Amino acid sequence: MNVAYQTNNLGMQSRMISRVGEDALGQSLLAFLQEKGVSTDLVQIDSNYPTGVVNVTLDEKGIPSYEIVQPAAWDHIELSEEMLETVSHANALVFGSLSCRSAHSKETLLALIEKAPLRVFDINLRQPFYSQELIETLLPKANLVKVNDIELGILAEWYGMEGSESDQMAALQKKFGFDRIIVTKGEHGAACLSNAGYSSVPGVSVKVQDTIGSGDAFLSGFLSQFFAGASDQSCLRFANALGALTATKAGGTPNISAEEIRAFLATV
Repeated sequence: MNVAYQTNNLGMQSRMISRVGEDALGQSLLAFLQEKGVSTDLVQIDSNYPTGVVNVTLDEKGIPSYEIVQPAAWDHIELSEEMLETVSHANALVFGSLSCRSAHSKETLLALIEKAPLRVFDINLRQPFYSQELIETLLPKANLVKVNDIELGILAEWYGMEGSESDQMAALQKKFGFDRIIVTKGEHGAACLSNAGYSSVPGVSVKVQDTIGSGDAFLSGFLSQFFAGASDQSCLRFANALGALTATKAGGTPNISAEEIRAFLATV
């Protein structure tokens, strides 16, 4: 949802595929997205399961930990012809591993991936809802993979990939065959490896309020520039700035315009 919100905020048309409960929280979420201009026509309403809830705890540095509550309506997303048609005509399908914690939504996602012209996998490893087997199912299906530095370390350990960060990125790219891998590193910046080579940007110093949604904002910023034809380096700079600005504000969906991002870039 954060990615759908932020890409829409940056001028791209986005649609959300999910499922909410027939409850006040679900109605509130739908109203929020509609107010922000994000299409909700592919968000289903479930009369049996509640709207998903995540309990977030922040440490003294504003770094969150998550309790992703079960059961939730989004564990029961039903595949539809409209979804398949929409995904087949989209620029990209953005997905994460968490949507596979139930067999029901996993089957729906795998069917949608087969129709997507560009498949963007934001790994989002959240205990206890992932396994090496699951990640090995999803990685070969992706064109663009986004991980954070901790997740890169987990993957490298699984497959015995040593050496530098760029060595590990290259080894993963070779093993699974995706086109592009992005690694976010918080205050230490970000990196990207593609057929165009390795690119990186340093971290940006900001006063952190919380980091909720910063990774999602980063991905949104990267995709907005990627589809505009920018270089990997330019995509990283823009994305890094949006991720940093998001960390200066409370919550995962702050309103940050492209003009605000470019003004911020001019100062760093």
